[in-house]
Amino acid sequence: MINKPIIYQVIPRLFSNYNETRKHNGSKEENGCGKMADINEKALKSIADLGVTHVWYTGIIRHATAEHNNPAITKGKAGSPYAITDYYDVNPDLAKNEKKRMAEWEALIERTHAAGLGVLMDFVPNHVAREYKSECKPAGVQDLGEGDHPEWAFSPLNNFYYLPGERFTMDKDLQGYDEMPAKVTGNDCWTSHPSENDWYETVKLNYGVFYQGGREKQFDPIPSTWQKMLDILLYWAGKKIDGVRVDMAEMVPVEFFAWAIAKLRKKYPKFLVIGECYDPGQYDAYLQAGFNYLYDKVGMYDYLRGVTSKNWPAEGITHQWMQHGDERLKHMLYFLENHDEQRIASGFFCGDGACAEPAMIVAATLNQSAVMVYMGQELGERGMDMEGFSGIDGRTTIFDYWGVKSIQAWANKGKYDGGKLSPEQKELRGFYRQLLNLTRQNRAIQKGAMYDITYAQGEGFNKHEQFAYIRHIGTETLLIVVNFHDRAQQMHVRIPNDAFVYLEMEEKQRATATDLLRGGKQEISFVANEPIEVTLPAWKGVILKIK
Repeated sequence: MINKPIIYQVIPRLFSNYNETRKHNGSKEENGCGKMADINEKALKSIADLGVTHVWYTGIIRHATAEHNNPAITKGKAGSPYAITDYYDVNPDLAKNEKKRMAEWEALIERTHAAGLGVLMDFVPNHVAREYKSECKPAGVQDLGEGDHPEWAFSPLNNFYYLPGERFTMDKDLQGYDEMPAKVTGNDCWTSHPSENDWYETVKLNYGVFYQGGREKQFDPIPSTWQKMLDILLYWAGKKIDGVRVDMAEMVPVEFFAWAIAKLRKKYPKFLVIGECYDPGQYDAYLQAGFNYLYDKVGMYDYLRGVTSKNWPAEGITHQWMQHGDERLKHMLYFLENHDEQRIASGFFCGDGACAEPAMIVAATLNQSAVMVYMGQELGERGMDMEGFSGIDGRTTIFDYWGVKSIQAWANKGKYDGGKLSPEQKELRGFYRQLLNLTRQNRAIQKGAMYDITYAQGEGFNKHEQFAYIRHIGTETLLIVVNFHDRAQQMHVRIPNDAFVYLEMEEKQRATATDLLRGGKQEISFVANEPIEVTLPAWKGVILKIK
């Protein structure tokens, strides 16, 4: 396992779309659609140049679209990447030649590896599209739902949950779609009449949990859904991908993952499994089941966002990392953006991508946790478009055909040279490039111990606005200080004696502190409680290498 993966999330439908029409609710023909083949060597080299280790390709597996499925149960014209219609197929929209779409995906995997990057894709185990039907499953594979008894509300022999005697309905015209009996909706909605706010386009998979019977677990013998989903995992692993991001992992019983991951790793021992999980009470169980990393959304993400945009005290970051033990911290995934969250530069977050620089420094360097960046984050993408199904909500749509302005400025019609970026966008991307490469290459950040020194600061250091810590391994020592204030700050930072003892650092009356982010050096006294003068512009940070 890589010590500290740095993941870059890409939605190919948007990423390599050079069409700038951007018509509200536009069709694929009007607004265009990115193709896998157009994520070329230049694009991948530019991503690798950021310091990234893995690309997470979102929306590869075939899912419901308004063109190929009933629009009444499809969200947006392009559809949700998480309403899978065929687990064994690739989304035809992403191929230049639909008949060769699997070959085009395999070629993208090969190009990504050639650029020195790992490949991650989605595994969506909790639910499928209502119109799920695999046309591309291998010979001898039984389809999901094939052999089910719809007259049974629950049975571990079934792949779905049913509502016998009830027909699927909604408060809108279903345009001929008929589902009788209704299946239970993907977000555990046990009604035949889901609302527009439910995951109405999906149905929940049955892993043998009898929800209506006190959540009784009927896992012996192994339910058929377990084997079918393991077969799907093994199928995609056989395409030489390096791992999966598991959608809504906590909605699937942890016993399934323990069983499936053990079998998967017998054949692919280095396969990465990353879980979207929002309940810290379940973290340890999922890590013990074999997950490498879990989202730290309700902890570190929420708090860093609060510090950046809501004036929460910076010193509260300490509580966020302390709620995990040292071992669990190594398995957290930190991020400030992904497809579910609002853009940093949106009017719903803080309005300027550069204002998240101190939070991004913390996310990338605080400990050995993995870190993730969403396409366009490094360019200050605002996500303030009214694309169609998605309104102006501060997010980049996952449901519509669209051209993302910042990505298109960087892509420059396939040159991927940043030719149309503004000076501010170039500066922000330069920050991400410097930070992520440092994160990838520096031993203290990759493997070192961390010591939070915010508590020990006195006059001149505002714990509400500044945060400070040390990363150390062997002879390598980094002092990291960030400023969440909208004005420049001059402060004295003191390293307590406890830090020298705990990290086994040697005191030096004379040392050189080199700024690894912005350049420049200063002579300091690296002795317990001796003040080190640090001056930080608004919304900036410093990583000082002490030698």
